[in-house]
Amino acid sequence: MEKLEHIGIAVKSLKNAHSVFETLLGREHYKIEEVASEGVRTSFFEIGGVKIEFLEATRDDSPIAKFIEKKGEGVHHLAFAVSDIRSSMEDYKKKGFEVINDVPKKGADNKMICFLHPKTTGGVLIELCQDL
Repeated sequence: MEKLEHIGIAVKSLKNAHSVFETLLGREHYKIEEVASEGVRTSFFEIGGVKIEFLEATRDDSPIAKFIEKKGEGVHHLAFAVSDIRSSMEDYKKKGFEVINDVPKKGADNKMICFLHPKTTGGVLIELCQDL
């Protein structure tokens, strides 16, 4: 892993999250993007070189909708930048971590992504991401 790339936060409403975090951080979000394959709309803030990604479900069967239904709004994942996502996935599998998706997929913010299952990472969903 190269660096903490972003912190993902599941929210019911991007509009409400923007209101709170624009006031809290003293700046506006810089991007809104929809990832249809994941059933999510995202927005990003940046502070101190780290991004905060807010995730709002666009359909009831999306992973974010299920997360919010089960756990409520809050921190969803930590994302770490990697230079070669495929070799990183294989390396983490060899180290005993469960990779949720077998192949990387396109994510928000011009990234290829995959996730490590929280049952093998101390209860934290970890996202690996590589710039496209």
